[in-house]
Amino acid sequence: MSILCIFENKNVAPWKKALKEKLPAATIEVYPDVKDPLAVDFVICWKPKTKVFEQFPNIKVVQSVGASIAHITDSQTLHTDPIITRVVDEKLSNDMWEFLITVVLSELKNMRTYAAQQASGIWEQQRYRSIQNTTVSILGLGSIGGFVAEKFAQMGFQVKGWSTSKKELLKVQSYAGENEFDAFLKNTDFLINLLPLTDRTKGILNKAVFQKLPKNAFLINVGSGAHVVVADLIDQLDRNQLAGAFLDVFREEPLPKTHPFWKHPKIQITPHVASLTNVDRATDQITENYTRFLKKEALLNRVSLQKGY
Repeated sequence: MSILCIFENKNVAPWKKALKEKLPAATIEVYPDVKDPLAVDFVICWKPKTKVFEQFPNIKVVQSVGASIAHITDSQTLHTDPIITRVVDEKLSNDMWEFLITVVLSELKNMRTYAAQQASGIWEQQRYRSIQNTTVSILGLGSIGGFVAEKFAQMGFQVKGWSTSKKELLKVQSYAGENEFDAFLKNTDFLINLLPLTDRTKGILNKAVFQKLPKNAFLINVGSGAHVVVADLIDQLDRNQLAGAFLDVFREEPLPKTHPFWKHPKIQITPHVASLTNVDRATDQITENYTRFLKKEALLNRVSLQKGY
């Protein structure tokens, strides 16, 4: 039996160090340095290369080191039907909230415009908007989305959310299913995407959706890069249907230097930093799951492959 860490675009060293301290008796390896591929039964990963799991036919558990599992299901053929788990951390929810409120308030008070004016030496006052008159619409009301929605509502925003089923959240208007999707989009000032990536949600941020939003709505995507149809977003920004977009996640990361998002005047990007996993807290969960795995007990934060979350 062995634990294998397969990481891309993330430094594996602190993860390996923490796991060795918490699981001193375990064999912990880092891909591609693997002594016996047949002994690998517990994989810890972030954005593994396509079909890399095929090298390890006895995988029993795949542990994502983040909240998402799309980076696993999109890149791997899971012949062995392993248990897939993810990290759930309340601090991640609060970090996401802090990131999102920063973006929204910056737009409400014209900070992006003033930064451009400063660069051009322009002194010109702009009309600003207030919290009470602003509607925030959130796609996805899971553990993070629901937390964020209630936080916005507590601040005085008009808040509504859309998900596969109705949610009971304080001062948040809940919409569910395809029949209520168009009604959810109406009167939106900020559309925030926190959906999990599934076959049904891939490409959901597209021209048809953008055109159902009020003119000059603002998009914030912290879900997955694959939720966005790139050509549609650029087209709707260029046509002034959308006021702007703030993007923290992308189909390919790091974002290629030639990608049109880099230089588009209405797009702001950050390098997938809205909420960063804490290594110590995450490895506590992973250690607990590995211990449960050895004891043949139910694992924490197991994901439904049918639902994708």
